[in-house]
Amino acid sequence: MCAILTCCRLYKSRTNDFTPAPVQRVTDTRIVSSEPLPSPVELTAELPRTEKQIEFVAQARQEIHRIIHGEDPRLIFVVGPCSIHDLKAGREYAEKLKTVADELSDRLLILMRVYFEKPRTTTGWKGLIMDPYLNGTYEIPTGLRIAREFLGEVLDLGMPTATELLDPITPQYIADSLCWAAIGARTVESQTHRQMASGLSMPVGFKNSTAGDCDVAVNAIVAATQQQTFLGITPEGRASAVTTSGNPDCQIILRGGSNGPNYAGEHVADAVAKAENAAVIPSLMIDCSHGNSSKDPERQPAVLEDVMQQVTAGNRHIHSVMMESNLKAGSQKVPANLEELEYGVSITDGCLDWAATEKALRETHAALASRIS
Repeated sequence: MCAILTCCRLYKSRTNDFTPAPVQRVTDTRIVSSEPLPSPVELTAELPRTEKQIEFVAQARQEIHRIIHGEDPRLIFVVGPCSIHDLKAGREYAEKLKTVADELSDRLLILMRVYFEKPRTTTGWKGLIMDPYLNGTYEIPTGLRIAREFLGEVLDLGMPTATELLDPITPQYIADSLCWAAIGARTVESQTHRQMASGLSMPVGFKNSTAGDCDVAVNAIVAATQQQTFLGITPEGRASAVTTSGNPDCQIILRGGSNGPNYAGEHVADAVAKAENAAVIPSLMIDCSHGNSSKDPERQPAVLEDVMQQVTAGNRHIHSVMMESNLKAGSQKVPANLEELEYGVSITDGCLDWAATEKALRETHAALASRIS
């Protein structure tokens, strides 16, 4: 009995003297800051689309749908800056493109590239939405507002809009302003992006992988055309379980890759066969830039010429082409002093200049004369 009491007193003494270790923090250990964004419904209410803009977007989407499904013989031509970084230059480009687009509209449906998000293999400027001031401050709320405002200006000109959707949250803020969207080569294998595309209200193009693999684009379309349920956010910004009906308006984008270009006739035939074997619509877009031009923007017209020879020879599966173009040719690095930026020159991929772009558009229109009288 004494032994038991002694043991109990010893245990009590030890437990009273015990000081617990501090509780370890196991969440957000590497988060430096977290800034709440305006909810999508708040931003869209702040910068609403007019009835005229909404009608225009709906009409443009329907025209794209008809081309993808072979009901309209025109060719979709997506063209514009690799990325928008200077709003003044972007407006000037849009105005120039609108003039030509109206003139050539009987054979071409021209869409302007209005790209605000840039995928990065390692590091670099992530686009106007992420870093609108080009200085690493990442003022995303400002970037979202600028993007929405600029899209409205382009729509007011009567230009259909096209962009790449990189972050799955972005569409909630700008989707009502988009006529066509792309899923890029770095994200085409992402289940998140395939699911997102299944719920988008506009036609979507899926690029082949950076290595040039076309199978991943076909698989992405199979997934995107089906009903999907996934995690998303509501217009009020709350987490939600989203269920979609599937997107019937999907395209394969051949953009070349590390293994070389893939715009030639044999590549097109292979992509068509893979689409048909997977029971998806064999609607193709040829990206004249990236791997297909060996990243040399001056080679884009040569790629386009080859593609148009296929079209005029009777290929009915090439429904679209894409080019990267700006007011001036080439590209530039972002200088420390932003006042040293050269006006009208890309800060991401190199682009074709406006004169060469207009020439390419007019030559494409002329080439379609044999198909569209």
